Amino acid sequence: MALRINDIAPNFTAESTDGSLTWHDYIGDGYAILFSHPKDFTPVCTTEFSAAANLTEEFAKRNCKLAGISIDGVEEHKQWMDDVKTYGGAAMTFPIIADKGLEVAKLYDMLPAEAYLPDGRTANDTATVRTTFIIGPDKKIRLMLIYPMSVGRNFDEILRCLDAIRQTDGQPFATPANWKPGDDIIVALSVSTDDAKAKFGDVSVPLPYIRKIKAPN
Repeated sequence: MALRINDIAPNFTAESTDGSLTWHDYIGDGYAILFSHPKDFTPVCTTEFSAAANLTEEFAKRNCKLAGISIDGVEEHKQWMDDVKTYGGAAMTFPIIADKGLEVAKLYDMLPAEAYLPDGRTANDTATVRTTFIIGPDKKIRLMLIYPMSVGRNFDEILRCLDAIRQTDGQPFATPANWKPGDDIIVALSVSTDDAKAKFGDVSVPLPYIRKIKAPN
């Protein structure tokens, strides 16, 4: 069955550049981002890991851990980490999970069940392993993004999505298009305009079903 938003993120134990890692234990009581790659030592993936490494502190400020996964082994990952630092100027402080047997890729519905690793494979053989998950402290999947081989991920957008998730988590709020921290947010339709004014103060009502307030800190 395909994974959906609000499903519990499948748990797994796998080897990583930080040793054996059990996914739910690694997430702990914060948020986590799992972003997957089809192969080490590939151009787009290297730029993406570099971008993530340069934003690690920003994610940490938001109580969010990062973890990469690639369909290669731990030793290849460790060697590749040197290239990532060379390219982006920042050392990786988060683990890369090894998935040589495709167990995690299949568990997270990144590949068909019958997928395998052919001899002499290229990144195209595991091209669909280009997925990003944001997972909440309750271990539920909050967001999924799937990218084609030719499009590098925008980690500023992933950070923005995390900010939006945290801003609205457990609250009767939503964020409008192109929202960024500091912008007004939308009051959910489950709250009447009168109740919104009583609870949140000033309410802007550009349309009867769009009620905006300043985002609570």
